[in-house]
Amino acid sequence: MKLMHLSDLHLGKRLNEFSLLEDQAYILHQLVHIAQDEHPDAVLIAGDLYDKPVSPAEAVSLLDDFLARLSSLHIPVMIISGNHDSPERLSFGARLISASGVYLAPVYGGTVEPNTLTDDHGPVDVFLLPFIKPSHVRRYFPDEEIATYTDAVACAIRHMNIKSDRRNVLITHQFVTGAACCESEELSVGGTDQVDASVFDAFDYVALGHIHGPQNIKSERIRYCGTPLKYSFSEAKHHKSVTMVELASKGSLSIRSIPLTPLRDMLELRGTYNELTARSYYANLDTSSYVHITLTDEEDIPDAAAKLRVIYPNLMKLDYDNRRTRTQADFTQAEEVQQRSPQSLFGEFYEKQNGQPMSAEQADYIDQLVRQLWEGHS
Repeated sequence: MKLMHLSDLHLGKRLNEFSLLEDQAYILHQLVHIAQDEHPDAVLIAGDLYDKPVSPAEAVSLLDDFLARLSSLHIPVMIISGNHDSPERLSFGARLISASGVYLAPVYGGTVEPNTLTDDHGPVDVFLLPFIKPSHVRRYFPDEEIATYTDAVACAIRHMNIKSDRRNVLITHQFVTGAACCESEELSVGGTDQVDASVFDAFDYVALGHIHGPQNIKSERIRYCGTPLKYSFSEAKHHKSVTMVELASKGSLSIRSIPLTPLRDMLELRGTYNELTARSYYANLDTSSYVHITLTDEEDIPDAAAKLRVIYPNLMKLDYDNRRTRTQADFTQAEEVQQRSPQSLFGEFYEKQNGQPMSAEQADYIDQLVRQLWEGHS
């Protein structure tokens, strides 16, 4: 069984006021060609198809065209909503659309029935679990203790009809503990939205969405495929790809990555104005890329952005790094520290010391401790 794992298309996204629709259309075209060449048994799309719950018409049209082209290849497509999507809007017409081989996860309602695929090794049950919060699950299981995101996902999985003798695949959109993040993702303060990977023990493969960098969590069995495009300069060094998953007999899994080539890359450049405008510097660069430039000149360059766009037409971001800006940054940081709560400062210290944020239980304990200390001094 060959599965093509995608996620986080973020159609309709604007970055630094630049529309990325042309770039997205280009990469979706590339994904269709990969599907043509690879002939997967299904395409799994793990959420965040859109960048906003109410998407612009151009983004809706782009997704419609993409799904129609995949459907014309007679490849089943299985889709869940992510935290950026409106599950109600995305699942509209799901029962009608399923006749075309496109399966949209409904709004979470307490049960998740699998879509079953079959190959020479037997059935593969694919469960579609959209992005959920504890409140979403607590509504259907009021007698169960559901305080954290781990509790919520574990509860949702316990109520799935998982047959252990079959190969089981889960598509879901959550932040799994241990994942490496970047600036373009929306994560909760203190890591309260984290899900422990142990809740996925029943599955032969977990197709994750939400985190933008491709990575495995503990093993190949639990994987983020990452975004098909770079959506912030924190992703400038990412190598974007699509994940191909192959399930043979029960317990046999292999994955590989197929590189994706964007219409425009992302570059971060640093130096003086004279250095960055010297032909010998930019001659070997793809100057059509989206660019973040940091100038190190001590004095501001008049109309620097306009001048630099003559060479770098897709300059998205311009800033300075010099004595003046570093002094301002130090002053601003000192002000911010004074305004932040003790809980927030301790949380930052804990994460730097331990390489991961505090759990919800630890954050609650620190909050209670700080309150007790304040009450003791009042």
